[in-house]
Amino acid sequence: MNKWMLFIKRLKGTRLFLPLFCLLLVLLSNLIKTPAFFEVTMKNGVLYGYIIDVINRASDLVILAVGMTLVVAASGGTDISVGAVMSVAGAVCCYILAGGQQTVNAFQNPYLLGVLAAIAAGILCGCFNGFLVAKMKIQPMVATLILFTAGRGIAQLITKGQITYIRVESYKRLGASIPGIPIPTPVFVALLVVLLTYVLLKKTTLGLYVQAVGINPRASKLMGINSARIIFLSYVFCGLCAGISGLVASSRIYSADANNIGLNLELDAILAVALGGNSLAGGKFSLLGSVIGAYTIQALSTTLYAMGVSPDQIPVYKAAVVVIIVALQSTELKRMVKRFQTVRTDGKKVA
Repeated sequence: MNKWMLFIKRLKGTRLFLPLFCLLLVLLSNLIKTPAFFEVTMKNGVLYGYIIDVINRASDLVILAVGMTLVVAASGGTDISVGAVMSVAGAVCCYILAGGQQTVNAFQNPYLLGVLAAIAAGILCGCFNGFLVAKMKIQPMVATLILFTAGRGIAQLITKGQITYIRVESYKRLGASIPGIPIPTPVFVALLVVLLTYVLLKKTTLGLYVQAVGINPRASKLMGINSARIIFLSYVFCGLCAGISGLVASSRIYSADANNIGLNLELDAILAVALGGNSLAGGKFSLLGSVIGAYTIQALSTTLYAMGVSPDQIPVYKAAVVVIIVALQSTELKRMVKRFQTVRTDGKKVA
C-alpha cells in the first residue's frame, strides 16, 4: 500500500501528470454519453471509430504544436500565422501539381516538386516571421499578425481566388491512408515529426539553447549563445511544421481551399502548448506535453460532435472546458489550495 502511495505521489509530481489526467478525463467522459466512443471497426482495410478519428484529426494540430512549442520557449511569444501559412503551403503545392489549372485528374508536374515547394513556402514564411522578431525586435504577436492577415490573401492570389482540385488518388494518400495499412497516414507523419524533433532537441545542444534564450536572452548572450539566431531558427522550424501540416490538410480534401485550410488552428496550437503545462512566457518546455495538449483539444472537439452539440455552440463549450483545464494547471491555484489547507490545519490545531 505504501509503495502505491509513493508511486502516486511521484506521478503527481511529474510535469505531465495534469496534461495526461485532463486527456483521460475528456476521453473517459465519453463513456457516460457515448458508450461507443472507444469502439474500433475495420472498413475496407482501414480502422474507423471515434478514437481513431481523434488520433487522425489531431495529427495536423500535433505538427503545429511541435513548432509552436519551440517558438514559445525561445521567444516568449506565439506565432499566430501558422494557420495562414498552412493555407499558403497547400496553395503552392496544388498550384504546381495542377500546372495553374483549377481541376486536374493527373499531375501536371512531379509530385515531389509540389511537396518541396510547399515546404519551402512554409520555411520562407518562417524566415519572414523570424526576421521581424529576432532581427527587427518586433513583438511576436505583432510580427506574425502580418502573415495572419495577409497569408490567406497570398494563397488566394496563387490559386486565382478559386479552389484548386487535385483529383489524383495518390495525392489523397498523405491525408487519408495507404492501401494495406489500416492506420491513417497523418498519424505516421505526426509521429515522424515528433520523433525527429525530439531527437534533434535531445541529441544536440539546440534544446538547451532554446531554454536558455527563453529564460534569459541577455544572460545567454553573455554565455556566447546567439539569441537572435536561436529565435530566428525557432520561427523557421515553426514555418516548416506549418508547411508540413498544410500538405496533410490539403491532401485530406485533395484541394487548396485558401479560406478554410488551417482556419483557427493557430489558436488551438497555442492552447495545446498551454494545456501541455508549458509556460507561455518562455523558457523550459515539454514537447510531449504539447502533443498531449493537442490530443486533448481534438478529443474535446470530437466528444462535443459525438454528443450532438451544434458546430456553432462548440467554441463556447470548448472555451469553458479549456479554462477549467488551464486553471487546474495554474501554479497560483496550487498556492491557493496550499494556503487553504494550511489555514484549515492551523484552525484545527488551535481548536
